Amino acid sequence: MPELKWLKSSFSEASGNACVEVAATSPEGISLRESDNPDIVVSTSQPALRALLLGVKAGGVQSPGR
Repeated sequence: MPELKWLKSSFSEASGNACVEVAATSPEGISLRESDNPDIVVSTSQPALRALLLGVKAGGVQSPGR
């Protein structure tokens, strides 16, 4: 598998140590990781990530203690 090109979120801290990075893995595939723990990678599809982000923005997704 070729090396992935990771892109950092535009909302990252200036130091770059606490941010989300994303990489395209195929036309529909995407991987995510935290910059401070890059060995743990979550893979999903672009439509699934888009649905999650739209749900979060709409207030339909809450953290587990709420």
